[in-house]
Amino acid sequence: MALHKGSHGSDDSRKGRKLALNPFFGEADPTAGMTSAPPTHRLPDGPLPPSTAYGLVHDELMLDGNSRLNLATFVTTWMEPQAGVLMAECRDKNMIDKDEYPRTAELERRCVAMLADLWNAPDPTNAVGCSTTGSSEACMLAGLALKRRWAAKNPDRYPATARPNLVMGVNVQVCWEKFCNFWEVEARLVPMEGERFHIDPQAAADLCDENTIGVVGILGSTFDGSYEPIAGICEALDALQERTGLDIPVHVDGASGAMIAPFVDDDLVWDFRLPRVASINTSGHKYGLVYPGVGWALWRTPEDLPEELVFRVNYLGGDMPTFALNFSRPGAQVVAQYYTFLRLGREGYRAVQQTSRDVARGLAERIEALGDFHLLTRGDELPVFAVTTTPDVKAYDVFDVSRRLRERGWLVPAYTFPANRQDLSVLRFVCRNGFSSDLAELLLEDLRSLLPELREQAHPLSRDKNAGTSFHH
Repeated sequence: MALHKGSHGSDDSRKGRKLALNPFFGEADPTAGMTSAPPTHRLPDGPLPPSTAYGLVHDELMLDGNSRLNLATFVTTWMEPQAGVLMAECRDKNMIDKDEYPRTAELERRCVAMLADLWNAPDPTNAVGCSTTGSSEACMLAGLALKRRWAAKNPDRYPATARPNLVMGVNVQVCWEKFCNFWEVEARLVPMEGERFHIDPQAAADLCDENTIGVVGILGSTFDGSYEPIAGICEALDALQERTGLDIPVHVDGASGAMIAPFVDDDLVWDFRLPRVASINTSGHKYGLVYPGVGWALWRTPEDLPEELVFRVNYLGGDMPTFALNFSRPGAQVVAQYYTFLRLGREGYRAVQQTSRDVARGLAERIEALGDFHLLTRGDELPVFAVTTTPDVKAYDVFDVSRRLRERGWLVPAYTFPANRQDLSVLRFVCRNGFSSDLAELLLEDLRSLLPELREQAHPLSRDKNAGTSFHH
C-alpha cells in the first residue's frame, strides 16, 4: 500500500480544482447543487444523494488506465460475471469469523487441500495452510515460520549473539526486502551475472551459514518471467548438508509460477516432491485467476509451521486458530477462488494457462521479427517475457517505447535491472487470461506503427531513467 500525504493546500487555495456537479446528477431538483461543490480534502459539511456521490467518483476514476490493457500487472483483470455475483454476495462476511460463517471457512479449507494435492504434499490431508490477502502476506508468514524454526534450534545463541539471514536472488519481489527489514533478518542476495538474471544454486549455497533461516527460490521472476532452478537449489543445499551438517530449508515463492507449472510443466520438479521444500506460497489473484485480494501459504507438515505462531481467538464465537497479519477481511476472494477451482478443474486451468503461454510466445516472436528488439526471455515459462533494444538501435530506448505505447492506452513497463546488470533496460510484457491473441495483435500493430517515428528521433528522449516510465520495479 503506497503512503499518501494529505492535501498540498487548503480547499480555499485550490479553487481551480473543484468537483463540478452535472445537473443530471440531482435527485429531484437537477440544479440544486450547481452553486457549490463538495471539498476534495476534507469531509463535506453534509451528505450528498447517492447518485451524485457515485457520479463524482465514477467520473474521476475514468482517468485511470484500462486494466485489461495493463501489461505491467500480474493481477487478474477479468473474471466471469458469475464470480462477480458470488463475490458481491460474500463481501460483507468477515473471513476471520469462522464460527458465524462456517461454510466460507469450509471453502477456505477445501482450497488449502486442493493446493496441497496440486503441489504434491506428502500427505495432503495433513498439510497446513491458510488464505492471505496476497502472496506478499503469504511470504511474510512463510518467512516468520522459517525464522521461528531457526530460532528454536539456536536458543543458546539467539537473540544474544546470532543474527539470522535469508538467502535469495537480487531479483526477489520487494515483499522479501520488507520481510527482512520488518523482522530484522539480514538479506543475503545472489547477484545477477551476465545473461543469468536469477539465482545461481551454488552461489546461494555459498552464502549460507549456521545463521541462515532458509533459501528463497522463485518460480517465476517478475523481472523476466524465468523460473529459478528450485531442484538445483535443493541439490546444492543437500551437498552443503553433507559437507557441513547445515540443514537449511527452502521456501518456494510461487506467486505466479505455482499456478502455472502444475498445469503446463508436468515434468518440472519444484514443489513438495523435493524434501527440502518446507513451504510454498502463491497469489490467487495472479495466475490463480481471481480478482485482487487473495493469496495462499502452505507448509509441508504441521511441524513446519511452529504452533506458537498460530493464534486462537474465541471472542467472535468458538475456537478459531488463525495465522495472519490481517484480521478482518472479506470472504469474497476466497469464495471466488473456490468457484474458479470448481469451475475449471485441472483441465480448465491447463487450457487457460497454455493459452496465455501461447499468446506470450507468439507475441514475443513477432516483436523479435520487427528487428529492433532482442528477447531476454520468450514467455515459455511464465507467460511473461522481457525485451531490450538491439545494439544498433541508437535513436530511441525502451523508455521511449513505453511512453509512446501509453499514448495508445497500453501500459508496458520499462525499467533497469538491479546491481551487476544496471546497464540493462527492458520492456516487460505480462500476458494473462483475458489478454487474447486478438489484443496481442492490436498491441503489435500499435508498436509497429510507432517504430518509424521512433527511428527518426535524434536520440533517446529519456535522459532520466527513473522518470522514463511510471513503473518502478
